[in-house]
Amino acid sequence: MATIRKLRGRWQAAVRRKGLAPRAKSFDTKAEAERWARNLESELDRSGTLPDTRPAEKTTLAQILTRYRDEISPGKRSSVSEISRITAILRRPICFRTLALLSTADLAAYRDERLKAVAPATVVRELNTISHAIDTARREWGVHLAQNPCKLVRRPALPRGRTRRLEGNEEQILLAAADAGRVRYLRPLIVLAIETGMRRGELLSLRWEHVDLEQRVAHLPMTKNGTTRDVPLSTRAVETLRGLQTGESAMVFSVAPNAVRLAWERLTRRVGLEDLHLHDLRREAVSRLFEKGFNVAEVATISGHRELRMLQRCTHLRAADLAAKLG
Repeated sequence: MATIRKLRGRWQAAVRRKGLAPRAKSFDTKAEAERWARNLESELDRSGTLPDTRPAEKTTLAQILTRYRDEISPGKRSSVSEISRITAILRRPICFRTLALLSTADLAAYRDERLKAVAPATVVRELNTISHAIDTARREWGVHLAQNPCKLVRRPALPRGRTRRLEGNEEQILLAAADAGRVRYLRPLIVLAIETGMRRGELLSLRWEHVDLEQRVAHLPMTKNGTTRDVPLSTRAVETLRGLQTGESAMVFSVAPNAVRLAWERLTRRVGLEDLHLHDLRREAVSRLFEKGFNVAEVATISGHRELRMLQRCTHLRAADLAAKLG
């Protein structure tokens, strides 16, 4: 049993077990001392040892996130975005909390405050980053916590995924506008996005050495989910790629992602299709594959989706087309 006593104006909790070094700590209130003792005894009953809670009591969330940013994030493919995310989180008052005092209430308040300024998906990513940093501290950095409070916090509901597809003659409108514009790479980029279902980053990182026009295959050495992928090329995609071959560059598209984003925004604004995102063309491509009769395994092989849930999110079949199939 723990001993709770008042000592020099503060409440001291002491936990002793035979064969183990005693642990004691002082608190401002008796309730805090009793809670600390209960948690320590529960951990002792579960694991048979008295964990050292001092690192969690001295280490702030800011220190954990900073170490995670400097040591763990650089090794990830998403390092740039994660480092930027953590740097932004570090400016929030919650980071002054020590891990021992960090509560689900603190994290819920952080969630609710952030939802006033950013989208739910951004909040989910921030909470997941905090959670993984705490897990890393518990597993690898000797910081004892009975549980990760971030895992107990309800994540905000994400909005339903976009269902935007090309309608009517919108594809022809886009291609005609691209032909009339000064950005020569836009038309082939649009065609290849629709024909292959590749992501923007995959198209912009495509090298000629990985394109086999005879076999009609484009090889992607590294994709978003960390795997390689071979993308089959339609006749239209092959013709488009042949038109891009100049021998002047090792890259199929020698252009920066931000330049593509700005060019796409100007193009869609010019033709009055501002609700159309470049990534919507990937959804168009995946949906067309299903409409052509490809099965789930074949479409996933082409698109690179590893989870059926994500493949479904990227697919939007028109109800009118399905009704026509019903007869």
